[in-house]
Amino acid sequence: MRATLKPGDVLLVEGNNHISGVIKYLTQSTWSHAALYVGPIGDRETADGEPLVLVEANIGEGVMAAPLSKYIHCHTRICRPTKLTADDCARVCAYAAERIGFDYDLKNIIDLMRYLFPMPVPQRWRRRLMALGSGHPTRIICSALVAQAFENVRYPILPKVTTVESESARREILEIRHSSLFAPRDFDISPYFEVVKPTLVKGFDYKAMAWADLPAAGDDESVSLAPAESETLEPVA
Repeated sequence: MRATLKPGDVLLVEGNNHISGVIKYLTQSTWSHAALYVGPIGDRETADGEPLVLVEANIGEGVMAAPLSKYIHCHTRICRPTKLTADDCARVCAYAAERIGFDYDLKNIIDLMRYLFPMPVPQRWRRRLMALGSGHPTRIICSALVAQAFENVRYPILPKVTTVESESARREILEIRHSSLFAPRDFDISPYFEVVKPTLVKGFDYKAMAWADLPAAGDDESVSLAPAESETLEPVA
């Protein structure tokens, strides 16, 4: 994964704590957390010398930089924005990195759960019945942080599409969703992000796989049926 990730990639993570379980249940998705891969952030590194390359927002910690090894034992997925220009990619990464130190918006995660929870109220009304997060400019959740970074360069994730009928032509108008309503799974199902699998990128060859029920390459596959030199054959009476 380290050799596959590029700046601007979104790393989705399957968390295993209580909040992660709630998010996965409400979104009907494997993913409960999203981080943005920005590459080395200056000379910031861990005590072991590993560079900090991810920007993420965590409960109790806020927006922070993290090393890739943090998720070495987690189920992850790489979502890559398609045809994002180099300049816009740099702006996306800079936007996220500049927010390191922001607080986590716990009210936003509660509002998002209320928005996603099935209730006997039409979804379009649910949005009007609640405040979208705390509204504080220095508080944010993980998916909103990544969404805002891409909104900064007008890169779509899951925009609301309004069809306009006219006598001369039919066209569609894209409306940007409020960043507080994005969940980690939205980057996975977005038609504008490519799912990148490291195993395939590095050159997968199914013919080279070592199966447990087959001899390894180079092993002698022939089985000798002749008796060993130390064995003697008894004459048949």
